[in-house]
Amino acid sequence: MGSLYEEPATGFHAKNTEGQVITCKAGVLWGPKEAFTIEDVEVHPPQKMEVRIKVICTSICHTDLGAWNALNEAHRAFPRILGHEAAGIVESIGEGVVDLSEGDHVVPIFNGECGECVYCISSKTNLCERYRVDPTRSVMTGDNKTRFFTKKGGQPIYHFLNTSTFTEYTVLDSACVVKIDPNAPIEKMSLLSCGVTTGVGAAWNTANVKTGSSVAVFGLGAVGLAANLSLRRSSLSFFVVLTVAVGAAVRGASRIIGVDVNPEKFVKGRTMGVTEFINPDDFKKPVHEGWGTTVILGIHSTPTMLPIHPMELFEGRRIVGSVFGDFKGKSQLPLLVEKCMNGELKLDGFITHELPFSEINKAFQLLSEGKSLRCLLRL
Repeated sequence: MGSLYEEPATGFHAKNTEGQVITCKAGVLWGPKEAFTIEDVEVHPPQKMEVRIKVICTSICHTDLGAWNALNEAHRAFPRILGHEAAGIVESIGEGVVDLSEGDHVVPIFNGECGECVYCISSKTNLCERYRVDPTRSVMTGDNKTRFFTKKGGQPIYHFLNTSTFTEYTVLDSACVVKIDPNAPIEKMSLLSCGVTTGVGAAWNTANVKTGSSVAVFGLGAVGLAANLSLRRSSLSFFVVLTVAVGAAVRGASRIIGVDVNPEKFVKGRTMGVTEFINPDDFKKPVHEGWGTTVILGIHSTPTMLPIHPMELFEGRRIVGSVFGDFKGKSQLPLLVEKCMNGELKLDGFITHELPFSEINKAFQLLSEGKSLRCLLRL
């Protein structure tokens, strides 16, 4: 695929594309469960408080797989460019953007942070009044329009989760773009856009795992192995993916139980700190009374409900949801990058496959078959 960037010794720079419509390759989904088509699309310039970035690499999360399956009718919008885990370089900025510049290394985040609203200035939440994650939103926040169009016919193409990273170039609200250390390995940093941050944050921030905690992780995918939540199961049925485990291990959890129906994932789990493995049908222990906490992650399809009796909570058990690991993306994600760079948080084991972007359909197949944690697609 052709690039609109040159790569001198000092890094990337744009070839005078600021303010222009860029034609590039993107993976377009035209309907539920259809194969992605790699085709030319037009990416329009960023408007006020928006940023256009060159995507260097992107990966596939189970949320992308759920959107591909169209599990939730409220989330359907086609044609669409999916993808929300990526890393890239700023190509141009729109009016009013002051914290980002051309050439900055960045990661997109689906849960934005404006830094000014009542939510952003509160320490009690990482939601943003305007730019929080919204699976039903399929256009830009500023003018409710799209920045993507087909090259032939000029048909609008919808956005996804404030990000849309299955494309060589994408446009995001500046609140959903995080500047990172240019010395950080940019391919690995793509994992911080969702999975690793969600899982690790669920363990560190939401569950507040302490030394000696017992943790059960349901679903040994990328989020679950990262978090290793400090919780045990009540009568809930839920799935968290692989990164929970790493976060709990770093925090000193003494017992990390991996619960999954796929025994092939146990080998990978051991490398991420999981100490024992149990099939869901054999896991009967409740959340500990008095302090046991269940953390629920991910976007769930409608009409999924929790089969729980209120008395399950009577003796101090807790259920709490977590979005993006309770991290404030713009202000706190750079600190997580530092932990990755100094070796406190290791990301190597999460990338199990690497493919060219043109093989995106193969990458989706690997994930749907449970054969990959994260498949890195290089654009």
